[in-house]
Formats: sequence, C-alpha cells, structure tokens
Amino acid sequence: MKSKFKADLSKEKKLTPLLDSYYQKHLKLYSFERVFDLKRQLLGIDLILKDNRSEKQFFVDEKAQLDYINESLPTFAFELYYQKNGVQKQGWLFDSSKKTHFYALVTSIYSDEEDVFTSCNITMVNREKLISCLHSLRLNQEHLKRFISKNKDRHGKLILDELNPKTEGYLFFSRNNKAEQPINLILKLDYLIKIGVAKRLV
Repeated sequence: MKSKFKADLSKEKKLTPLLDSYYQKHLKLYSFERVFDLKRQLLGIDLILKDNRSEKQFFVDEKAQLDYINESLPTFAFELYYQKNGVQKQGWLFDSSKKTHFYALVTSIYSDEEDVFTSCNITMVNREKLISCLHSLRLNQEHLKRFISKNKDRHGKLILDELNPKTEGYLFFSRNNKAEQPINLILKLDYLIKIGVAKRLV
C-alpha cells in the first residue's frame, strides 16, 4: 500500500502544473493559492480560490482519477466509508471535519509516452449543494449508513431506489479488490451538472 500511496503522490505532483494552467486560463475572476501544508490538506483544502471582486475565499479539494490514466469515465466515486486497520472509517463526502467548499473532480486524464500529463477535464462541484440535494432525495448520511449496514458483506454494484443507475448513480462496495475496501456513492458527472450542483470548468 505504501508504494501505491507514494506513486499516487508522484502522479499528483506531475499533474499539478497542468491543473494550475487550467485554473489560470478558466478562472479569470479568481486568483488561487495552492496549499502544501499537510494539516490543511487533511481538512480537505488543496487550493484556496480568492474572488477578486469580493475578496471571498473558497476551499477546494482536488480529487483526481489517477487509477484511470488515458481513460474517460462518465462517473465519479464519492467516498462514504473506508477501512483502516480493520476498522470502518468515515469517508470524505460526509466528514464534518472537512472545510471543503468545492470539489475539483479531475477526470479524463491523458498522458503521453513520457508520462507527462497532456490534458484532463475538471468538474467543479459545490459540496454544500451536493449534500443538500442528496438530503432531498433521502440519501443523507444516516439513511445511507443504515442501508450499508444491511449490506455490509456485499461486493460490487448496489442499486438505490432513489437514483437511476444508468443516468444518475448507485452504490459500489470494493470489498475484494482494494486494501481500504471503500464504499462509494458513484454519481454521473452529467447528472451533477444537470441538477445544478456542478459545472464543467474544462
């Protein structure tokens, strides 16, 4: 696991210049500051956006599909729970300790033969709006926790009555293929844009 963690950190570092170039180009009304302090990163802050008109600050958590280089997936996995030392832990989506205002979902990451990242898509998701929308669908933390506990030995895709699995989303249990055994809410990017909680930056 450590080597994979280090590999992901190396990939993140290589991806940063491309992301920064996109922010500079497409966030014309904002200046941004990249966060390197581990304590703040653990609070879900990779980037601080500053609105040049009002001086308001927004905290951005970058989430990149680094396991799917040179692939284009229509979905993104929002972490509900994961395992650490055999204990189930709170995932980042509903974690109240996180200070995140927006997720920058980095998908369709492409690289050339030299392992240099050449392009990607960035979808900005308003975390508060997303959680509010999930609440309105009865997909709040408590409801999902009860549902997950009833299916705790499950592996793979699990359809929710509240979401159309083809166009909106579903639950996914990674019991057998990942050490952290995450339980994720898989949501379609187009669906997030359609319901007004996300915008495609690039």
